Amino acid sequence: MTDTFENGLIYKRILLKLSGEALAGEGGTGIDPTKANDIAERVKSVCSMGVDVAIVIGAGNLWRGSSGKHAGMDRATADYMGMLATVMNALALMDALERIGVETRVQSAVEMRSVAEPYIRRRAIRHLEKNRVVIFGGGTGNPYFSTDTAAALRAMEIGADVVIKATKVDGVFDKDPVKFADAKKFDHLTYIDTLNLRLEVMDSTAVSLCMENKLPILVLNLWDVEALPNALRGEAVGTLVNDEA
Repeated sequence: MTDTFENGLIYKRILLKLSGEALAGEGGTGIDPTKANDIAERVKSVCSMGVDVAIVIGAGNLWRGSSGKHAGMDRATADYMGMLATVMNALALMDALERIGVETRVQSAVEMRSVAEPYIRRRAIRHLEKNRVVIFGGGTGNPYFSTDTAAALRAMEIGADVVIKATKVDGVFDKDPVKFADAKKFDHLTYIDTLNLRLEVMDSTAVSLCMENKLPILVLNLWDVEALPNALRGEAVGTLVNDEA
């Protein structure tokens, strides 16, 4: 049974996983400041509910390591380039949050002290305790790991109650709901179902990490203004992945 915190919340500390495309402009590339502003407003509304918010953001709008790999680039080099791109996205989102009065810190697993704090677990937790949003950039700091895995790892390190995977659709479907009108939405999945069915929730390493540590994953539509606040209050929103059959 899920505990209920003050204000009727079932999650007090969340790790929000965003794709780089959430910040993208026309054509799915670059950084659109208006998209950053939209995300910032949604995060601010959650903070006002008394929720501690940490964020991991991808870099698909700026760089995809797989593209470099397919062109013959060294995999580790391509991945490091992606890590740097996540910091660019983190800084853009920090700027949007700070401009609407949300105190924010960026921590990077790849040290670049002139623009971000180095990732230090205890410092990150202290920022959250002081009602600051913490954005984790630089992935895990290691090649061969995705930002999905970084999100799962950081969520466990800071004691998050849930990983929230933000998408543009209302949860997890058996096929692309944009292309197929008969796509079936799952309200609930177990970790094993997610892995066996090869559903694109998060990558298999991230899902396995969450399974081993009993950390639930919630997939929802961030662009639905009510979805995230309602989910935090325990309403049935999106698709919940946990170990309950």
